[in-house]
Amino acid sequence: MKLIVTGSIAFDYLMSFPGKFSDHFLPDKLDSISISFLVESLIKRRGGCAANIAYNLALLGERALLVGCAGQDFSDYKIDLQKIGVDTSGVVEIKDEYTASFFGNSDIEGNQICSFYSGAMRHAGEIELKKYIDSSDSLVIISPNDPDAMISYSDQCKNSGCQFIFDPGQQTLILTPDQLKKGADGAKILILNDYELSLFKKKTKITDEDLLSLSEIVIVTLGEKGAEIRTNRGNLSVPPVKPEKILDPTGVGDGFRAGLLKGIVHNLPLEIVGRMGTLAATYVLEADGPQSHSYTFKEFVERYCDAFGETEKLRRLVEKNEDS
Repeated sequence: MKLIVTGSIAFDYLMSFPGKFSDHFLPDKLDSISISFLVESLIKRRGGCAANIAYNLALLGERALLVGCAGQDFSDYKIDLQKIGVDTSGVVEIKDEYTASFFGNSDIEGNQICSFYSGAMRHAGEIELKKYIDSSDSLVIISPNDPDAMISYSDQCKNSGCQFIFDPGQQTLILTPDQLKKGADGAKILILNDYELSLFKKKTKITDEDLLSLSEIVIVTLGEKGAEIRTNRGNLSVPPVKPEKILDPTGVGDGFRAGLLKGIVHNLPLEIVGRMGTLAATYVLEADGPQSHSYTFKEFVERYCDAFGETEKLRRLVEKNEDS
């Protein structure tokens, strides 16, 4: 099955201020703020939901097609994604834009002042997704991106007759009620975390049962509690995998989605699919940044069996990977 990953491609610029922001704001001057913070560190990381998912899929032995927009500063990032096994032929590079970027400045109390520059991502709606789709053998994940692009991709998947996963993520806040329902309608899977689920239902005024009339499966991620897979046949609780260490939660959800996709494309039972998701998420949690971890699929399966018990279906997948 052809895996197509759509969504954001971005850089994160993370700064650290060795003081308290609140000490430097004058209450009587809040209507005319002009202030600069001298930071003590700056970290630049590669990220973006789609790029993170594709990166994790490559670790799991899947060569996914990454579809999205990047800017004139993407060349080195693209080369490294290709080296690990990501197909970047679906990335449109906008020469007079920069790649979408997140700028975050944190103080010693964990408060943040942030900005997000959408840059090249604002052109994502111009991509003709259907030209990459083989309706008989494609699975598309629509992860957070330019809102109009997300709804366009959902429409194109339905018109092409291919299976798709709708993953609105942080864009649940931005998408209108009609867009949320339209994006999820006809999806094989709708993925939300527990907060996004509450927001989705509040904005659309629909119930949990109504969600299953839109999408065949609803998956709710629950952080350190694991996840829940909901279907019309009942709910399945997915346990977490205890991390060996906790370094950075950035991109954990993207790792989870990659684990799910790996299991889905190989037609594994939902119980195994969900557990693959929580294990892939744990690897990200144990690393400093969303693309700094590494493992082989054989190592992944060994850890899966240690956590959940022996699974012959995954053992056979390892053999298949080694033969190919």
